[in-house]
Amino acid sequence: MFYGAVVWDPWLIVTQIVCIQCLYYLTLGVFLTILVGTRVSRLSLVYFFDFATITASTVTGWCVIASMLLTSVAGAGYMLYVIERAKKCLDFSATLYIIHLFICIIYGGWPSSITWWVVNGTGLAVMALVGEYLCIRRELREIPISRYRASKTFYDV
Repeated sequence: MFYGAVVWDPWLIVTQIVCIQCLYYLTLGVFLTILVGTRVSRLSLVYFFDFATITASTVTGWCVIASMLLTSVAGAGYMLYVIERAKKCLDFSATLYIIHLFICIIYGGWPSSITWWVVNGTGLAVMALVGEYLCIRRELREIPISRYRASKTFYDV
């Protein structure tokens, strides 16, 4: 990781967005399969994109909420390896959730449930904050410098 001059590379940005989005839905699918798939007879895209499934009034709804929040924590971990910069975590998290909002609007209409907005807002905050925390920890690590190599070149001169 080299943090020198920033070069504008739109293809890299688009690739990172697509990668994070795909990993998000793949992880959401795994968590929904584990938590919701055991409770329902048939798992479908409704649990991914329909706002009516995110409800606090049923156990299945709580499982969907848990899946969404666990996926946001996993997304923070993905940002550590895909994005690698703390200052970009909020941008990529917001982009992911805005794209998710558009897909939800296309699939099931405007999300009118307050629970949907709270869960997705919390997921956005968790993904951005935990991702920034992880990236900052990596950025602040000491750079390992070989002691033997430095001393050898110093004394050889």
